[in-house]
Amino acid sequence: MLRIFVIGDIHGCCNTFKKLLLEIIDIQKSDKIYCIGDYVDRGNDSKGVIDFIINLRIKGYHIHTLRGNHEQMMLDSTIDEQRLNHWLKNGGGVTLKNFGISSVNELSRKYLTFLKRTKFFIATNKYIFVHAGLNFKIENPFTDKEAMLWIRDEYFDKAKINNRILIHGHTPIPFESLCKQLNPNKVNIDGGCVYNHKSGFGNLIALELPDMKLIPIRNID
Repeated sequence: MLRIFVIGDIHGCCNTFKKLLLEIIDIQKSDKIYCIGDYVDRGNDSKGVIDFIINLRIKGYHIHTLRGNHEQMMLDSTIDEQRLNHWLKNGGGVTLKNFGISSVNELSRKYLTFLKRTKFFIATNKYIFVHAGLNFKIENPFTDKEAMLWIRDEYFDKAKINNRILIHGHTPIPFESLCKQLNPNKVNIDGGCVYNHKSGFGNLIALELPDMKLIPIRNID
């Protein structure tokens, strides 16, 4: 039986991510997994998260990866010093340390390929998967890639996505609030996994479709 799961922002919490997929969900090769970005930064094992996804793909699992703003900052950090400093202020330093490098230019090809092949959005017949959301204030929200990575605007126009359900992360919310905003139009699944010291946060979330079932796991990293 085909199962579909959407996974929220991981942020280097590799042990939590592995337990969610391998133990709680017990993923099968017939499943489809959509990860909505922010694999890196802030947590202690960004490299492990990416290695895990790559290895699952090699074994034949269907893991679709979207690009988060943190992956974009990581890629942009090689452009100039300003962008590098912006990334470092947002958790990039621990990511460089985790990879054992001093610059993204030193990353091996497989990691650069992984980052560059992440998608800004994925559309299916029923769903739109994206990291942050869409800019519904313009005629075609699929032309604004910046918004897909960064937007926090709650304005929503379902007609512009052909009445599909929008599923995103990027803005961490406590699990109780996350449950309350679960609706058939627009769903945020960022449980603030890496913020395990804050009350109500510290959850990595999987959303099972089409049942709209939330599967949380507390941060164990």
